[in-house]
Amino acid sequence: MNKSPWWSAVALAAGLLWSAPALAQTAPLPAQPAEDAAPAVSLSARKVYEQARSQLVQIRTVLKGQASQASVGSGFFVSDQGHIVTNYHVVSQAALKPDRYDLVYVTADGREAAVQLLMLDVLHDLALLKAVPRSEPFDALSFRAAGKPLGQGERMYSLGNPLDVGFAVIEGNYNGLAERSFYPQIFFAGSLSAGMSGGPALDQEGRVIGVNVARRVDGEQVSFLVPAEFASVLLQRGRDAAPITAPVWPIVGDQLMTHQALLTDRFIRQGWKTGTHPRYTVPVPVDRFMRCWGRSETSRTGGLDFERSDCAMDTRIFVGEFNTGSLRTGHESYDGSKLGSLRFAKRYSQSFRNESFQRLSSEHQTKPQCHEDYVDRDGLPLRAVVCLRAYKKLPKLYDVSVLVATLDQSKAGVQGRFDVQGVNYANAMKLTRHYLEAYGWARSH
Repeated sequence: MNKSPWWSAVALAAGLLWSAPALAQTAPLPAQPAEDAAPAVSLSARKVYEQARSQLVQIRTVLKGQASQASVGSGFFVSDQGHIVTNYHVVSQAALKPDRYDLVYVTADGREAAVQLLMLDVLHDLALLKAVPRSEPFDALSFRAAGKPLGQGERMYSLGNPLDVGFAVIEGNYNGLAERSFYPQIFFAGSLSAGMSGGPALDQEGRVIGVNVARRVDGEQVSFLVPAEFASVLLQRGRDAAPITAPVWPIVGDQLMTHQALLTDRFIRQGWKTGTHPRYTVPVPVDRFMRCWGRSETSRTGGLDFERSDCAMDTRIFVGEFNTGSLRTGHESYDGSKLGSLRFAKRYSQSFRNESFQRLSSEHQTKPQCHEDYVDRDGLPLRAVVCLRAYKKLPKLYDVSVLVATLDQSKAGVQGRFDVQGVNYANAMKLTRHYLEAYGWARSH
């Protein structure tokens, strides 16, 4: 089967990236002179920035015992005791390797101090920090009340420290929640840049609406925010927590266990689409939290014709050194009538054998353990392979891949693949059965 590109949303911590090398900030490029004057900042944006300036911070992950920074992001004070909200991916290096990294915050006027990690919400990409206590209270931003939703198109202002060049305010618009996201995310029509991760997005009264988290690399002014309600809940849960000083793998693992149970339940409950193939029932998920795309390709040389369908989640859980917690399915429908039986069988078999089951490096996952068998689905013969890989730092979590080929025709067939990341063994088997049992004969056949 051919591979299809994933849609890419990138985290905005400079020095960290999810999937787009263009966002990795290494040696900075020389500044280019602007050909046109910069657009004027509105009075409302200027007012919001001036009011929030003292509550903004840059979060730096620095090598322990040295001044060198490994990555930077943004954050903001949410209590007068010094609690700071930022993204988990901004602090993930220090959270996973506290023996190698420290965290510091830097205010807009250049003051720098140590900060401690109190609590994580990996599923919503949030972290709660606390500054070293001082005699005077901290200036803090307040959250917009949950009972006051924004209207479509309302102005909002995202703040942060893009590309480590200084604090900035970006004007944009509220466009509701992003469709088909597994967890709620605000669709912000504004241009966020690397380094702004963890910064606040404010309404015109300066109240927090969301937390900068990602942007789409294949679009302009398509950015995403974590809704403020999740940051508010994290503050309430972690306000009096003791600082976390050990690697957070166990905490991450516990939260992923919660995620995989919810993901498995929602995926199975949503069921499959109907009418996906004229001869077979082929599993194609209802796209409530996935996106499905298809294409058809006719051979120009009298070879193999095929149609392809791919469904994948936009949501992936950033663990720190890799992503997990996602699902994808795909299938290809082959027509080899122009090839003849022998040539079709060779091409069909090659396509099946070419699949890879290695996703992460050996540092993070075991080698695939695969089992191949033949399955009879009410008289429809299937060839099926199921492969499991265990996570080395996340006990009891696995990736599972299922590969299926129909075997009832000599010059045509369907090959499907199902990939699940970060589930326990019981749910890996449950999802495998759910997928295999979706194959069968179409009613019209």
